[in-house]
Amino acid sequence: MGTLPSGLDTIVGDDEYLARFLTSSSQFNSVGVKPSAFLPNPKDRASSVFRHGASPRSSLLKIGKTLVAGERKLHGVAICKAHHIRAALLDVVAQEPPPKHANIIGWPWLISDPELEKAQQKERAALVAQYAEMLIL
Repeated sequence: MGTLPSGLDTIVGDDEYLARFLTSSSQFNSVGVKPSAFLPNPKDRASSVFRHGASPRSSLLKIGKTLVAGERKLHGVAICKAHHIRAALLDVVAQEPPPKHANIIGWPWLISDPELEKAQQKERAALVAQYAEMLIL
């Protein structure tokens, strides 16, 4: 195991907390985090997360505002553990810079059947979302 510039290990441990910033009101409701919050970006086929738990909130908010939101509104953050990602048959890999950044990878991509692709991605995202804790920032 090596060390990244942030000081974190190059391997994301199963017990590490991951923060997925929510920049759309469609990513959550009064019950909690929706599966759509975790769906991958089609450009890089990954979902961006940060290796950070719920505390300290001040540094979580700083990451969200300076590195994620940009011109978008930052509604909150979904927190889960890396082992929930892996239990959904996905993986999480360190991807710095920026510091503490990682990507959820391994999403199904079925060019020949886009409807099946979307259904499989949503199913895996739902497995992750059910364990995510919603924090309003």
